[in-house]
Amino acid sequence: MRSGIWQVSSPSVPSAYLCSPDRDHPRTWDDVKVFYWVAKYTLGMTLKVLFRPWSRGRRNVPRRGPVILASNHLSFADHFFGPLPLPRKVVFLAKAEYFNGRGIKGLLTKAFFSGVGQIPIDRTGGEASERALRSGLRVLADGKVLGIYPEGTRSRDGRLYKGRTGVARLALESRAPVVPCAMIHTFEFLPPGSFHPQWRIRPGAIFGTPLDFSRYYGQESDRAVLRAVTDEIIAEIGKLSGQEYVDTYATQAKDQPQLPSAEAELPKPAVVTCCYPRRPAQDRARPIGLPSCEWESLPAAATAPG
Repeated sequence: MRSGIWQVSSPSVPSAYLCSPDRDHPRTWDDVKVFYWVAKYTLGMTLKVLFRPWSRGRRNVPRRGPVILASNHLSFADHFFGPLPLPRKVVFLAKAEYFNGRGIKGLLTKAFFSGVGQIPIDRTGGEASERALRSGLRVLADGKVLGIYPEGTRSRDGRLYKGRTGVARLALESRAPVVPCAMIHTFEFLPPGSFHPQWRIRPGAIFGTPLDFSRYYGQESDRAVLRAVTDEIIAEIGKLSGQEYVDTYATQAKDQPQLPSAEAELPKPAVVTCCYPRRPAQDRARPIGLPSCEWESLPAAATAPG
């Protein structure tokens, strides 16, 4: 035990015992609640019929044992279309706001996320982050699949942002393989803040080959190692998704004010109705067929009465 964190690699509790579901949990389906599978096969079938989601590489996710599913985060729809192709339950560390909402919408959201076994986490940092880490380690110690978004929040512009090192600590302390996952077209399907999906967009998910970080085991307290592991995970996600990478945290990008576009700064052109002001009525004599603008632009000598 170190700093209040449940270490899977603790000498008093063998990591092979904690990370092996065959010794404690010989049952299948990850011992999940019935509601999860009811929701998965009813809501999931509806989503398949309506939106025709696709996936690739789902066989890269191990069928048994602890797994960390590290994904980019583009939309609220990621919670549905990411786990949908997998035969195993994915337990996500969901933000606490999903469980603290008010009114009918808040109650429904809380009931759904609680029913499918999602774990609320406080993202304020400090001790709250430690509790979230302990919760994730417990999920992995039970031999289940833990879903996590290394960016920490949704991308507001569809780009891939710098990852938080919590995913690296989970990987090194649990010694579970990390499967990179790329959500595709979910940003266009349901952009952040939108409640109306785009029916013409087919969302998808790509699962990469598991990443092994055994060369870093025992170095969970080294910040340089944690950053290197996190960057490698983000890089693999970027290879699958093809997103543009931004070397800053997504939360910092959200706090930055939107700059006005260059077009908005340009003054609007004035509407010109004539080349020159109209001449007095007594001076309007002009040759037939010569437009008034051209006539008024001639030198004074040319327009003087003969």
